[in-house]
Amino acid sequence: MDRVDRILQQWARERPELDTRSMGLLGRMKRLATHLGREVEQVLQSHGLSSSSFDVLATLRRSGAPYRMSPGDLLEMTMVSSGTMTNRIDQLEKSGLVERVINPHDRRSVLIALTDKGLGIIDEAVFAHVANQKRLTETLDDDEKAALDALLRKFLAAFE
Repeated sequence: MDRVDRILQQWARERPELDTRSMGLLGRMKRLATHLGREVEQVLQSHGLSSSSFDVLATLRRSGAPYRMSPGDLLEMTMVSSGTMTNRIDQLEKSGLVERVINPHDRRSVLIALTDKGLGIIDEAVFAHVANQKRLTETLDDDEKAALDALLRKFLAAFE
């Protein structure tokens, strides 16, 4: 029994006509997301990053050399508002992790580029992040991970 089971039992007692199966699923996902978020943040903070700064740096890193993207492409990949992205870029630039460089194909625009310092930090952080994710999912065997992944992919596709 987990906490969600206790909540569902209370609803079954008080309102037995309610079908609370979806409440259980969504409640567990929400609680799990909270627990996982805390664990992920701890690892990222040990590298001087927040999840939002990691998101930008990881997006640039996985884009491939020379690790540059337009602000618009970063916006599309990270799904945040332009104001939020500008703030993130400003903070990362102040920390010396990214820089704004003139777009060689269009001198009227800039690209956001990882600095050498930013590349070093994101490479260390992503290694620790992946190891942490493996640790966080080790209670599931490979078949369970594949089944859960397939179900979550189907569920997420309905929203995206």
